[in-house]
Formats: sequence, structure tokens, C-alpha cells
Amino acid sequence: MRAITVRQVAAPILACGLALSLAACGSGREYTVPEKACGVPLNKKELDPFLVDGEKLEVAGRSLIDTGTKTHGQCILWVDGWRVLDLQIEKVDKIYDPMAPLEDFRFKNREKLRNLPFPGLGAVGDFNSMVSTTCSGPSADHIVVYVSTSLQSDGDVTERRKNIESFTLGFVPKVKDALQCAA
Repeated sequence: MRAITVRQVAAPILACGLALSLAACGSGREYTVPEKACGVPLNKKELDPFLVDGEKLEVAGRSLIDTGTKTHGQCILWVDGWRVLDLQIEKVDKIYDPMAPLEDFRFKNREKLRNLPFPGLGAVGDFNSMVSTTCSGPSADHIVVYVSTSLQSDGDVTERRKNIESFTLGFVPKVKDALQCAA
């Protein structure tokens, strides 16, 4: 008969205790996702990949929609102090090409967004997107929409880029609707 050492008994007990404590910490999303933020309706399905587990979702910054003279709006979604999404718009005088050399600094691994479902130009990178489009509304002739995730985001880069693209392509038309841009 072989003697059992303390190490042989303690290791499984410690592993089980660690697994239970980690499971208790992963409490999921205890916050409610708003239907609208930053003055624009949100699509929960498109937003979901950026949301992390936590207790509190906060929206900080200005409304992206303002019919006054404001030319820039920024709105950030935070979960427990972690920036999950940064949304910005600029009201501009023309279409700006996100693939232009002067815009390169904004991106890591920039690629052109093809087949936009609205007139304009777009690009996506590992952590962000930029779309420049016409508006012809009461408060803007053209707009640029920026969508950024945290630079500390981990996970599969290809999947994150697809999620950024999907969110952007759904979000820009909502911004245009909220700004009352002509079709």
C-alpha cells in the first residue's frame, strides 16, 4: 500500500477551489443595454460583441446628434470603467477618403470597406472604422463617422474586424436618420 502525500490531496482541492472562485467571479452582464445612446438607436445584436461582463454600463460624452452649430460629437460606452466603444461624428464640408495617406495614422492594418449600403467611402482596421458619407440635411452636408474599440481588446482580430464592420454598417444609417440626412 502506497502512502498518499499532502501534495497529492491538496492539489485537487486547490484546483477545485480555484475553479469555483473563478466561476463566481464570472457573473456575466448585470447591466441593461439601452435602446438608444448618444442620440442614436442601438442594435443590441451588433453591439453585443463589444460588451464585456460587468455590473454597470455607462454612456459618457455628448450626443452625436445636434442640429445646432456643433460640428463634432463624441460618445463613449463604458462597462465597469472599461471603454468598450467610442463613437464619434464630424460634420464636414466634403467626403474624406479613409484610404488617403493622410488618414493612415488612424488605423492598424487598414482595409477599404467595400459595398457600402449608402453613398460614401469607408475603411476598417484592427480596432476601428471610419466612414465618410453625404448627408444633405438641415445640420450637415457630409459626415464622418468613427467607431473605435479599446486598443487593449483581445481575441480573434479577424472576428473583431468583422464585428466592427457590421456595427458600423448598421450604425451609420441610424446616424444619418437621426441627423435627418436626405436619402
